Amino acid sequence: MSKIKQAFETIVHALQAKPERGRGTGITTARLRDGLTCDVESGDFRFVSDLPVTAGGDGRGPTPGMYGRAALASCLAMGYAMRAARAGIVLTGLEVEVQADYNDAALFGVTDDPPGYSEVRWTVRFASETPASDVMAVLDDADAHSPYLDVFRRANRCTRTVEHRR
Repeated sequence: MSKIKQAFETIVHALQAKPERGRGTGITTARLRDGLTCDVESGDFRFVSDLPVTAGGDGRGPTPGMYGRAALASCLAMGYAMRAARAGIVLTGLEVEVQADYNDAALFGVTDDPPGYSEVRWTVRFASETPASDVMAVLDDADAHSPYLDVFRRANRCTRTVEHRR
């Protein structure tokens, strides 16, 4: 916990001194290998994404939706842990479950419904000797500052660039 708190405080002080240090651009690249299998690179990390056989893929990896839900669940869990550490609250257990409702008929053009999620819900399960009201305050603060939760809550400008290579 002290390692997390120390890192959090160090970053806060650095960003207070120079807020522009907090700005950046994350870059992730997906390369279609064969069929629908994608090799994904982001920084030093490499992983695979695919669709199940029933959707025309080979099932070689999690779907993009699984990664999206995993991103939200892990971002929330890490944010809760960081804020709890900063507040001196010990969490002896923490789990975040994300549920997202979707309609694959939109993906395949069978309906005019939007192709994304219609609702996203999450459940936080925690264990702590700290009073629940104190932990709830930390959870609320973390939700208010969660980058990936913000991606779901707020519309973002989306732009596309196309490069034709021969």
